[in-house]
Amino acid sequence: MRILLTNDDGIEAEGLASLEKIARTLSDDVWVVAPQTEQSAKGRGITLTEPLRVNKLGDKRFAVTGTPTDCVILAVNDIMPEKPDLVLSGVNRGHNVGEDVSYSGTVAGALQGMAFGIRSIALSQSLERFHDDVVAHWETAEAFGPGIVSRLLEQKWGEGVVMNVNFPRLPPELVKSVEVTRQGFRDIGEMHAIRRTDLRGRDYYWMAFRGAPQEHAEGTDLRAMDEGRISVTPLHIDLTHMQSVNDLKKVLGGAPPKGPHEK
Repeated sequence: MRILLTNDDGIEAEGLASLEKIARTLSDDVWVVAPQTEQSAKGRGITLTEPLRVNKLGDKRFAVTGTPTDCVILAVNDIMPEKPDLVLSGVNRGHNVGEDVSYSGTVAGALQGMAFGIRSIALSQSLERFHDDVVAHWETAEAFGPGIVSRLLEQKWGEGVVMNVNFPRLPPELVKSVEVTRQGFRDIGEMHAIRRTDLRGRDYYWMAFRGAPQEHAEGTDLRAMDEGRISVTPLHIDLTHMQSVNDLKKVLGGAPPKGPHEK
């Protein structure tokens, strides 16, 4: 099995080293094509306005001056001799649950693999809090990642599906279970911009999260993280809301409607 690894924390990230350990329990044919620098929250961004540079750092190891999506596109089309059998993206520093999945570069790397028809899995390690002094429990992802990935590969997946795996902020011995979950949603008020003033008296803004405690619904990825379970969520690229499609078909269709002042 040929495995492609990418991430959004950058080629030097600790989580990528953990992902390599997970991948090498599954195969000896492991390729790493990851961003040169951190690309967190870049979503499915593709670099269109400047050239991409690829730096070979070792055998089957490359750094790209672009996004996770750029990395997977270049890996599959230009860098690797053959298309990989599996794309693993992560292990992200911090979980990717709830609405995170819509802008996560980690999930985006997996989505691009899916777009090429490759089975793809995003993996993330939750943190107690975001701070440089906080050390993630990478040993938890390393302990449970191989078994979960192997079990997922034994299953048949639906078309257009990627798997989103999140490990809780606990050491391995305290993790008691894994749960298949659905995507949850937070209070959107968590996200805001902090206004500050630079040394020349000009205002600037820094995006941030308030992170207030919330009660999350049972069965969601958010609830699993709250209660210390590994979360596995099948995500689908189709964003169509079918109930609205069916409702709108009752009032739209056929000849275009006239404006409110037209006869």
